[in-house]
Amino acid sequence: MLLQPNKIKYQNIKKGKLIKFSYKNNLNFGTMGLKALESGFISARQLEAARQAMARKIKKKGKLWVKIFPNLPVTKKPLEVRMGKGKGNISQWVAKIKGGSVLFEVCGINQKTAIKAFKTGSAKLPIKTQIFD
Repeated sequence: MLLQPNKIKYQNIKKGKLIKFSYKNNLNFGTMGLKALESGFISARQLEAARQAMARKIKKKGKLWVKIFPNLPVTKKPLEVRMGKGKGNISQWVAKIKGGSVLFEVCGINQKTAIKAFKTGSAKLPIKTQIFD
């Protein structure tokens, strides 16, 4: 199931600018984490694919935390539609990521398994990531 907010106040929201880097790279729940090295947008599909890949590697032995949530709607007009007539419908939900922010945390497994899980999950994401303790 893809992540999206239950209720939103406005249908079409402007995406805004990306902030280049944030220094919030501390762990809150787990012992190891995966952090973003660059800014960008991660869609709900990409986030779910990364989460599932990591959960398969962990095999219910540890706990996995997802620290981001896709709460920004991205709109798109249908193909072969003329200009004008307002903004398009919501096509996907994305999370706006600052470089340096923590994406995933894990605990309860050994370091070798955690590194393997994070490498598998980071292959599903469109931005560069780094594993840290």
